Amino acid sequence: MVKPIFSKGKIVAKTGNEMMAEAMRQIAPDVVAAYPITPATEIVQIFSQFVADGKVPTEFVAVESEHSAMSATIAASVAGARAMTGTSSQGFALMWEMLYIAAGLRLPIVMAEVNRALSAPINIHGDQSDTMGARDAGWIQIYSEDPQEAYDNMIQSVRIAETAKLPTMVTTDGFIISHCMAAAEVYPDEDVKEFVGTYKPERYLLDYKKPFTLGSIEMQDYYFEHRYQLAQAMRDAKKIILDVAKDFKNKFGREYGFYEKYKMDDAEVAIVTIGSAAGTTKAVINELREKGIKAGLIKIRIFRPFPADEIAKDLANVKALAVLDRADSCSGTFAPVYSDVVSAMYANGVTGPKTENYVYGLGGREIDMTHIADVFKHLDEVAKGKAQASKTVEYINVRIK
Repeated sequence: MVKPIFSKGKIVAKTGNEMMAEAMRQIAPDVVAAYPITPATEIVQIFSQFVADGKVPTEFVAVESEHSAMSATIAASVAGARAMTGTSSQGFALMWEMLYIAAGLRLPIVMAEVNRALSAPINIHGDQSDTMGARDAGWIQIYSEDPQEAYDNMIQSVRIAETAKLPTMVTTDGFIISHCMAAAEVYPDEDVKEFVGTYKPERYLLDYKKPFTLGSIEMQDYYFEHRYQLAQAMRDAKKIILDVAKDFKNKFGREYGFYEKYKMDDAEVAIVTIGSAAGTTKAVINELREKGIKAGLIKIRIFRPFPADEIAKDLANVKALAVLDRADSCSGTFAPVYSDVVSAMYANGVTGPKTENYVYGLGGREIDMTHIADVFKHLDEVAKGKAQASKTVEYINVRIK
């Protein structure tokens, strides 16, 4: 039986979408603007019912597209409101232009994003191609393994965004987490509201006593400095994320960091991945440990800002390593997470581990314990010198002819 960690918490059976909507209700943003898209529709649908029932004093704006949703959310934020939205896949892509504007204006918008494959061909199931495509848009990116993490990450994201002055997205894997029910702990409304606090913007356009210009044109004389400040804010956000995580642990009992290490202290072979596949990987690791194979996992939670120095240090003593990507960069070489992990290792002088890149699960394709066990089997052979690490990206459970 699942027991609450927080003494006043309540155990419920809810999907990832329901837990994200519940977090939004407790946060009670001033404005939510959104347009429905599978599989994220439920989040704002449930939240809009909270608004209609008078359970939250939010101004809900039903717009005509996702581009308009982000535009309206930006407008609300610059006006001084605590603003949120939610989307997925093609809707997220339709926001592309406005994502960069939200980051460039340093707006603490929070987005509930459900990872889904991008067209074409049309597919409504989960992979991380959508958010990986915007990994360099200036948004903090937080990934969730299960409904509990989705809920906890949503609560923390408000503090992170408003302190760092950077827009922040919290993601779940489409259908796998968004629509699958699990036991999770919900904290009392008053405790969440106390943790999140009252939003007090440093400045906002409707403050007529302190007028300022926002979004003006910047040519060669200032644009570079502006973008540098945005990049520096992302670097500075690392400390903010850990500070908020520390406060969250003190308040609710759950501990979070940039990533989770699972049996990594003595690991000789390891997998690095993001999202729901981590749970399956943990189950495989437990079986391998019983057989004497020292397998481990690093599950990345914070992908932007990327924890390069930290992750390189924790991978330094591994003999063989596989990075599992649920997106393909179509670069002709390697996928997004692998590229960042290997760059981090190289920059920190970590050259010992033999590394491999696997792409899996595109369009919701199944990845099970057998597939992950096969990866570990090959890693074990590489670690023992019985096989060579692949120099190209490999694909799991795909028909290649």
